[in-house]
Amino acid sequence: MSDLCCGDDGAPEPPRVRPLPNPTAAPASRAPAEVACPCCADGGVRDRDLPGTAADGRRADDGHGRASAEAAADGDGCGDPTCGSPIPDPERAPGAWWHSAAVRWAAAAGVFWLSGLLTEWLVGLPAVATALFAAAIAAGGWTFVPGTLRALARGRLGVGTLMTVAMAGAVLLGEVGEAAMLAFLFSLAEALEDHAVAHTRRGLRALLDLVPAKATVLRGGREATVAPGELREGDLLLVRPGERVATDGVVRSGRSTVDTSTVTGESVPVEAVEGTGVFAGTVNGGGALEVEVTARVADNSLSRIVHIVEREQARKGAAQRLAAGIARPLVPGVLIAAALIAVAGSVFGDPGVWIERALVVLVAASPCAFAISVPVTVVAAVGAASRSGVLVKGGAALEAFGTVRVVALDKTGTLTRNRPAVVAVEPAPGHTREEVLAAAAALEARSEHPLAAAILAARPDPEPARDVAAVPGSGLAGTSADGTPLRLGRPGYIDPGPLAPAVVRLQEQGATTVLVEAAGSVVGAVAIRDEPRPEAVEAVAALHRMGVRTVMLTGDNERTARALAAQVGVTEVHADLRPEDKAALVAGLRRHGPVAMVGDGVNDAPALATADTGVAMGAMGTDVAIETADVALMGEDLRALPRALAHARRSRRIMLQSLVLSGGILLALVPLSAFGVLGLAAVILTHELAEVLVIANGVRAGHRPAADGPRACRPGAGARG
Repeated sequence: MSDLCCGDDGAPEPPRVRPLPNPTAAPASRAPAEVACPCCADGGVRDRDLPGTAADGRRADDGHGRASAEAAADGDGCGDPTCGSPIPDPERAPGAWWHSAAVRWAAAAGVFWLSGLLTEWLVGLPAVATALFAAAIAAGGWTFVPGTLRALARGRLGVGTLMTVAMAGAVLLGEVGEAAMLAFLFSLAEALEDHAVAHTRRGLRALLDLVPAKATVLRGGREATVAPGELREGDLLLVRPGERVATDGVVRSGRSTVDTSTVTGESVPVEAVEGTGVFAGTVNGGGALEVEVTARVADNSLSRIVHIVEREQARKGAAQRLAAGIARPLVPGVLIAAALIAVAGSVFGDPGVWIERALVVLVAASPCAFAISVPVTVVAAVGAASRSGVLVKGGAALEAFGTVRVVALDKTGTLTRNRPAVVAVEPAPGHTREEVLAAAAALEARSEHPLAAAILAARPDPEPARDVAAVPGSGLAGTSADGTPLRLGRPGYIDPGPLAPAVVRLQEQGATTVLVEAAGSVVGAVAIRDEPRPEAVEAVAALHRMGVRTVMLTGDNERTARALAAQVGVTEVHADLRPEDKAALVAGLRRHGPVAMVGDGVNDAPALATADTGVAMGAMGTDVAIETADVALMGEDLRALPRALAHARRSRRIMLQSLVLSGGILLALVPLSAFGVLGLAAVILTHELAEVLVIANGVRAGHRPAADGPRACRPGAGARG
């Protein structure tokens, strides 16, 4: 974002705070209720950030996008759109663009200017035309001149400074009509920019509107209708079929399906049974649910998403730093250059001609389009991603993600569902499948191990074994209900005997194999495998079509890892890794290009931090995952990864297009205006048209990532992974 709102010395301003639009404050241990903004310390159309309130406490918006004239007059022009765009009251629907006070002032300026032109050309009344031009200057200038003067009093220079000096100079030279045109077009461009940024930000904050206006809560055995803001942790919500869930919680009674598409981007409803977590804004299906509240509205998953994105918008990517680094010193440089042109020209030529050219140079060198080119794109792109279930934490993360050429994927929980299941049972001669599962389930009946859950799912409600003891690194030993000694464990702890060929075959298929022994003899083998996600093959193929290199990093054993990699299409595998090994490998992969690491955000934290972009998988409602990663896929559908990458690449291309366009126009206009080739009218029209084009181009990044995946086609049982 542009540093113009922070002055020309680059010194950071004391942060101001921006409360979340929630009915209660969030506790410090969870999502903070305030967001620090690194610049725009003073109020204004560029500086006001509070939803519906100006920085000085005045009402800045009436809930329909109608900013007050007092707040509008405080802007300095071309400041930081992400820091200071007018934000409508999120609890009321935003109005149409013509409800904006800035747009109305600009429209009034346009009417006065056109009326003055018609009066001058058709009627021939110069005095009336001058009065109309003066009215246009007043109406258009009201949106930026007062704020410019206040900024100058604080020692700050901005694009509004250039425009104010140029407008005043044109009036002094008798070119009142030209000054009126400048006031109209500049105020119109500013109003359109404000509207574009506010519109894209509303797209993100609209997530908060997914919370219903009322919620039904069960208290003391009776139903009561309350506002969501009154909900407390531990309350029991009654969610009827078709209703939205008011806040995050856990199902305590009932069975249904829940449509999470508005939050996670997943199109297939998920089953909700007792113990299932549900999130704010999701829609209940055909069955009634009783949900225990686990987070207040101010602290739920939707509020955290909005809070994190708005907080992280202060992080600048390379393109943003480039734009700010050029725009910040340009303003004083242009003022000095214009003064030199005026003085030197007056000494060696006609003062009137050269002073006018100096004023034209002031307008031509305005870096407004250049300064806003990246922030507008970032705001639009991040908002669109959030509405599609992908949380991108600011411009720096968006740009870095758009450059990724290598994607490193964790196995467990990323390429697989982290739900091990029994895939085969091999009984020894003389024994049955039921005998093997019964003995295994008896030993695992009270175990918390993930493999135990798989065995118990295949053989529920076993009669638990007695005196069960764990043998570290090997397995379990105990006694069955009828007194038979039992053991369960890996090959080596138990001799596979006649099952050795079957054990090797199952291991080669990627299954974790355990042997079951009764009374000293092997009775069978149980193969357990964490099956790949059904969409993993499609997601990996989409990455390959985009020219991305995929690598699997896992702590699982080599055979299991390679078997699963072959299933999903990943050709490069690194197995038996500890967390620090993953981080080292991610660093080494950088020789092939920028790297994204996709993991669960907890076990893979070192690798996520080492990668150019850390991507957390299935992060909805997981504080640690969201905080650790640069990008968080809120749902469980791995196809969101290539969609998000394609979106980041497209957004980065849009940024570069806008930078090249605005920079090229800037470089062309300055010498042409300095040598008198272009007059003030031509420069104003060209410059403001460029700003409108840059805004329109940036808003294109606000289109949601395609639901059917990226279109780009370019060549190019051990420890849990």
